[in-house]
Amino acid sequence: MKKTKRHNQKSTSCQPRAKSLLVTGGAGFIGSEFVRQGCAMGYKIAVVDKLTYAGDLSRLKEVKGRYQFYKVDICNKKKIDEIFKKEKPDAVVHFAAESHVDNSIRDPFVFEEVNIRGTLNLLACARKHKVKRFIQISTDEVYGEIEEGKFTENYPLAPNSPYSASKAAGDFFVRSYIRTFDFPAIIIRPSNNYGPWQYPEKLIPVIISKALKNQKVPVYAKGLNRREWLYVSDCAKGIYLVLRKGKVGEIYNIGSGAEKKNIDVVRMILKELNKSKDLIQFVKDRPGHDFRYSLDSSKIEKLGFKTEISFKQGIEFTLDWYCKNKNRL
Repeated sequence: MKKTKRHNQKSTSCQPRAKSLLVTGGAGFIGSEFVRQGCAMGYKIAVVDKLTYAGDLSRLKEVKGRYQFYKVDICNKKKIDEIFKKEKPDAVVHFAAESHVDNSIRDPFVFEEVNIRGTLNLLACARKHKVKRFIQISTDEVYGEIEEGKFTENYPLAPNSPYSASKAAGDFFVRSYIRTFDFPAIIIRPSNNYGPWQYPEKLIPVIISKALKNQKVPVYAKGLNRREWLYVSDCAKGIYLVLRKGKVGEIYNIGSGAEKKNIDVVRMILKELNKSKDLIQFVKDRPGHDFRYSLDSSKIEKLGFKTEISFKQGIEFTLDWYCKNKNRL
């Protein structure tokens, strides 16, 4: 693997419009990056996280003491309401979710409870306490799959997994609050995120984990499924941009334009790690597996968004981090 310098997150001089944030899922992969950036920018942040298997406060070690933490399930409406009363947030940024597609196939009911009921609890409490902004972090998977072209924000939703169905349902509840209650919400739909600290159940950390252990790297079907890859720090920056400049009631896609076949991602990582392609093992395809996602991000680009980390750089940063933190695999 090539040696790379550690990527240092740049801070921004922009003054936040909403100064106090309630961040759900702030100990998760993307949520923790958002919290780290927010602390660097001077936001007052309260983190709500149940700390399931995918939640880890170690992700927030570098900003320890600069945020308030609540170990609370977003499905517990009473406790969530108490947090709103105490913290009085200007804005809510809602990351908390069950997110692994394979898990949703095994047990859809957990996804229904967290991603739908939990979201509805947050909407009700945020409306009651009159927050200025509610940012729903959704996913490109709610659009289903697309053979050619790109998903715009107006593309019909056609989720194909229990996970994406639960996220789409959460989006519909947000939409209903916007329309029915004039609620100040915005929906964000990012493409596939990757980077340091990701729990090793998603494609890229699975490849790294298996390869470093010289184990077979499982690849669904022939690995021809295509995904658009977004480095996690770029995603968090895009969310802050929408928080500051986004229009209430709107939806914003956040993509990178870095579209890759899964098999090409696997081969690239194995090459960077000086591992043999013989480690690749094709396995039975996932039920209902979407073939391709691709986002039209022109709407958020008009707000000033652009990615800073190329896919090649992002993979190098990610590999460097995991090689130095093998205990996280």
